[in-house]
Amino acid sequence: MGKNTSNTDRLIRLILGIALAVGAWIYLGTLGTLWGGILIVIGLVLLATAAMGFCPLYRILGISTNKAE
Repeated sequence: MGKNTSNTDRLIRLILGIALAVGAWIYLGTLGTLWGGILIVIGLVLLATAAMGFCPLYRILGISTNKAE
């Protein structure tokens, strides 16, 4: 399992992941339980893929933003 995301891609995922997870957590009552939960899960997935440097969806689609490969 090699890295298939570039540093820029990872940074964007990190920022979006934090924004979604924290934003959904703060406004969970406003968004409703289901939508808030979905946004938190998406945010956590983005944070996990940023930390690992690997995106399973990229692997399935044959995409790699990591130019080092």
